[in-house]
Amino acid sequence: MNLMLPSARRKDGAKQPCIKIWKFDLRIPFVHYEWEIPEMIQACVVFMTGSAATAYLQDLFGFTFEMALSIVFVHELLYMVNNTLGDPLIGGWITPAVPLITAFLLNFEGIARMHALVGMELLLGLIYVILGATGIATKIIDICPQSLKAGILIGSGFAACVGPYGFKALDAGGKGFFMYPVSWSIGCCFGLFLLFSNGFAKVKFGSKNPFIKLITKAGFVPSIILGGIIAWIIGEVDLPNFSTVTSFWFNPLPGLKWVWGNFSILGIGIPPASILAKDLPMAIMCYVIAFGDIVGGTAFMEDTKRYREDEYIDVNPDRTNMCCGFRNLIEAFFSPTCTMSGPLWSAMTVSVAERYKTGKENMYSIFGGSCTFNTTKWICQLIVPLMALIKPILPLAMAQTLIIQAFGSFYVGINMTRTNVERGVAGITAGAIATCANPSYGLFVGIVLCIFMEIVGMNKKERRANIEEGIEIYMKNTRAELDDLDAKAAAKAAKKA
Repeated sequence: MNLMLPSARRKDGAKQPCIKIWKFDLRIPFVHYEWEIPEMIQACVVFMTGSAATAYLQDLFGFTFEMALSIVFVHELLYMVNNTLGDPLIGGWITPAVPLITAFLLNFEGIARMHALVGMELLLGLIYVILGATGIATKIIDICPQSLKAGILIGSGFAACVGPYGFKALDAGGKGFFMYPVSWSIGCCFGLFLLFSNGFAKVKFGSKNPFIKLITKAGFVPSIILGGIIAWIIGEVDLPNFSTVTSFWFNPLPGLKWVWGNFSILGIGIPPASILAKDLPMAIMCYVIAFGDIVGGTAFMEDTKRYREDEYIDVNPDRTNMCCGFRNLIEAFFSPTCTMSGPLWSAMTVSVAERYKTGKENMYSIFGGSCTFNTTKWICQLIVPLMALIKPILPLAMAQTLIIQAFGSFYVGINMTRTNVERGVAGITAGAIATCANPSYGLFVGIVLCIFMEIVGMNKKERRANIEEGIEIYMKNTRAELDDLDAKAAAKAAKKA
């Protein structure tokens, strides 16, 4: 059954029908793409990941659940901007930056904390839009040393581990391991197993087992569900309370009315210059992290195109930048959120793309899958009984999300360094970012180290030679280690013989 109008059909090899507006391709549900039932069902399960941001807003600003949900409602609605305007990637949080944002915001109190968040999101939105519109984003990021990028990622991982949602003690405000020791531990282990385990990686993409295929598509959401069920059973979280449910649909307008008057540029005005100056390094760090997602997402989508010659997918990093910029700017003016608006939710982008690769008969257009998913996910935020069901486990879900992301930040960041000097610079930068009360100081430390340790006294040719030598040494050491293991195995076998 094709849930689309005839206007959504395209010629073989052509771009999916749209309304062309400058760099953007506007698409309307059913008119320009098919409504995909599998993605709709999937969104009804994984929507709880985005809903976890309510716990974050409640912790940092003392909001009620209803106020926080009103803000998340706008955030989830804006995810549709990217896909509706022609970006095939499914957007997400700038998750590695969340622990750094937490540490930064805790330096402020009251209205100043609100100004700090608003200013950060405003500056981030402007960076996205300016770099996307001018097309110079790639050139600027290329200038950024690998050691500094690695330090930011590794630092964000450390910040997650030592922060309130990681291993911080209860009496120090911890809301992770020490608050939910059993469910947090099991949920995190299962999530890491699903996403990063060598053993599971061998079978998850090639398996024909329907259960394995299902949990593979869901990313780490099964681990959140498992952690939540265990927490309910052993009493680490309260059971859902449906006695307060008085309607089926959530009305976000009362909460948003308060937000517009008290928690946005509309209500509290443009932040003072002193706060904007402190926000700028944080906005830059957020963008550096997000740009890595843009690069990775673009490369993944370019690879996806090879599997389907019947549809031309226009992948444009400049458009991705601008769409993310629009989302952050809208939020800064109307409904700020602590997670920022990023370009990529890797797990769900991969999930939709994998089904898309199986053929036109399974998914007519990549935009059908991505747009259906984001639209349904947003609608789920409005269903009061559904939100009442998952409300008790949202803080636990937030804690699991940040620790699982920390693992990814570590392995990506460490892998980015190629020489011993880069590793040293990245390590000190990461330590400074994770432990300084203001993570911006850590960025300054990293920049100074990069200049003095990697650039001063070295020309471009010499720096390249250093990198090549570092890679050769790493390969040589790795080969020597493998040869040593082979020799020990051979000696062991000879003894048995």
